[in-house]
Amino acid sequence: MGFARAFFLTSACLVAVWPLSAQETVRPKDVRNLAKQGSSALPRLQELLRNPDLDIRLEAVKAITEVGTQASLTPLIQATADTDAEVQIRATDGLVNFYLPGYVQHGLGASLKRVGTDIRGKFTDTNDQVIDPFVVPRPDVIQAISAQLAGTSMEARASAARALGILRAKAAVPNLLAALRSKDSGAIYESLIALQKIRDESAGPGVAFLLHDLDERVQLAAIETVGLLRDMSAVPDLLDVLAHSRNIKVRRDALGALAMLPDARSRGVFGQYLHDKDDGLRAAAAEGFARLKNPTDLPMVDAAFKDEGKMAPRLALAFAEVLLGKTEISEFSPYQLLINTVNSAGYRGVAYAYLVEIARNPALRPPLYHAADIGTKDEKIYLARVLAASGGQDAVPCLEKLSHDGDDQVAEEGLRALRTVKARL
Repeated sequence: MGFARAFFLTSACLVAVWPLSAQETVRPKDVRNLAKQGSSALPRLQELLRNPDLDIRLEAVKAITEVGTQASLTPLIQATADTDAEVQIRATDGLVNFYLPGYVQHGLGASLKRVGTDIRGKFTDTNDQVIDPFVVPRPDVIQAISAQLAGTSMEARASAARALGILRAKAAVPNLLAALRSKDSGAIYESLIALQKIRDESAGPGVAFLLHDLDERVQLAAIETVGLLRDMSAVPDLLDVLAHSRNIKVRRDALGALAMLPDARSRGVFGQYLHDKDDGLRAAAAEGFARLKNPTDLPMVDAAFKDEGKMAPRLALAFAEVLLGKTEISEFSPYQLLINTVNSAGYRGVAYAYLVEIARNPALRPPLYHAADIGTKDEKIYLARVLAASGGQDAVPCLEKLSHDGDDQVAEEGLRALRTVKARL
């Protein structure tokens, strides 16, 4: 009797120490409590990823994501191969969250609902998130997420595609191009946006077949993608789309893509739309003249700039004037207008994109350094971002000064930009 009682007590103690193995009855509440132990609980949480109960595996993935340390990556990679799509999606969100903290509040997993055996959800952010260039994800993380692009769940495919874009996963470009051949518009769209973020120009020709897609959202994304990836072979198709589409959004984007692909064949088209009644078409035409960089176009562009009353095309014309040689800084000059506009919440994104392109020319950067030295808080922040994207070694002194600015937000942005430029150099 004494031996039996001792055996019983020993067994009970073992259960108290190790209550959450994959072979024992476990409740979701037990898993949540285990997560409170932090990283020390990761081995037991990883074992629970093999539990036959889906609810337990889901709680385990959430708990591992919550721990959020480097040691969390391996079990999350394991979870991406789960047979359930929701587990896969939550694991993908967890991997992205490690490199981009806060992503789990905006990824697909944040909105997932089960309808019978299916899962449904929608993304809640604006699809513009990317990690900083100096952040380098582990190769096995990229491989695990890429593998989901060939899975059967369209939701998991879309989630994986978005994740790969956020992680700037150049190694995943072949997988993303293959995903464009799927029958699911959501996965196709997310793959296109991912290719835009990765910016591997060799992928451009693999996108062109979607320029006439019947899904408007896919078609618009494809048009934008070939422009961003500088696929010059797409020019004839874009001209055809522009000439024959009755959809104003498609025509705007087609002309915008042509504007990103400077080709003499498009010059007449830009002239045709420079005075169009549609603001978006006028702006795209102005961008086209900017990138053709033909000095003889400057008088025409300058006259249009002086007559333009709408902000979007006026900024595009200012951009064109600067690239065509009107680079002086004065109160009402085109270059100064672009710098001033980063103070405008409604148009700062437009001005920022133009300044990033202008700053690729080292000869045009000095006015940005001066503006960053004497500018407003918003000017300092956005010019730091401009220089992070396009600055060279000559930008380092300016960014070092911003990194010690008296405003904490400016200093943080300056330091981030400095790290980005140094990593790129």
